[in-house]
Amino acid sequence: MLKEFKAFAMQGNMLDLAIGVVIGAAFGKIVESMVKDVIMPIPAMAGGADFSNLFLVLKPGKDGATAYASLDAAVKAGAVTFNWGSFVTTVVQFVIVAFFLFLVVKAVNKMRKPADDAPAAPSDEVVLLTEIRDALKKS
Repeated sequence: MLKEFKAFAMQGNMLDLAIGVVIGAAFGKIVESMVKDVIMPIPAMAGGADFSNLFLVLKPGKDGATAYASLDAAVKAGAVTFNWGSFVTTVVQFVIVAFFLFLVVKAVNKMRKPADDAPAAPSDEVVLLTEIRDALKKS
């Protein structure tokens, strides 16, 4: 059983997948930092793109208040909240990440060597069969 597991774990596809996951996680951190630290401050300067403090109080907290200064204050008071602002912020960040990844893929595709548009030469079997066909047509 141990030999089977070792053979399974050492397959090329498994190693490729493991490497892809590790690199993907590292690249995810780069993209997250790019969005959070470089891109999101720009719209925040222009009036804000952080909607995380927008919420509705569904059930008052222990203090009975229905309005709170921030989401943290509502959570600390034990209020049940509908955090729609956090969802909107996450959607905006997703769109930015998707656009950034689109630009990366587009740049990588430009760097790749273009594929030859010339058709591949026919194989030896195809050439032989073509000759046989042509010989049969003549007779």
